[in-house]
Amino acid sequence: MTQATALSPAGLLGARSVPTKLVAVALGTLFLAASSYVEVPMVPVPVTMQTFAVLLLGALYGPGLAFATILAWLGEAAIGLPVLSGGAGGLAHFAGPTGGYLLGFALAAPLVGWLAQRGWGGENVVRSFAAMLAGHAVILGLGVLWLSTLIGFDKAVAFGFTPFIVGTFLKSALAAACGMAAGRAVARLLSR
Repeated sequence: MTQATALSPAGLLGARSVPTKLVAVALGTLFLAASSYVEVPMVPVPVTMQTFAVLLLGALYGPGLAFATILAWLGEAAIGLPVLSGGAGGLAHFAGPTGGYLLGFALAAPLVGWLAQRGWGGENVVRSFAAMLAGHAVILGLGVLWLSTLIGFDKAVAFGFTPFIVGTFLKSALAAACGMAAGRAVARLLSR
């Protein structure tokens, strides 16, 4: 285990038992669901704290556990549990305007986890912020691509990307700060 991995929350969780990881997945899906209720209505896709939660889980859980958590949460949404934006759920959300963003969540969390395991987190604020921006780029890129099949590329950029630019930078900074704080807490735990 590298020092960057050992001093990260993802490194700590990676060494835990299967039951502990299952609890982490369950808690992660609850965190994602709660973040879905923090919402600013916009058309065609509302602004929520979901991307913050997705990226933070990536940094804290590492790629494998983050991916499993996002898949579990998306599974909950698919069977109709009210875990998506504004308490929504059901398969229609995977085929509607939010479908690309949901796919982006499943790819962005492991990307951020992978980057965090390679030192794009921890105490380096610039790299941590860049990792979060990379995750947002995946989410927004896939969201816009999917949305463009429904409303055209120009409208998809206008409605599915441009309104989220400021929020992307703010949520990336917040996720980086929270990830760094968690990394410090893990380092303190490991030094005892």
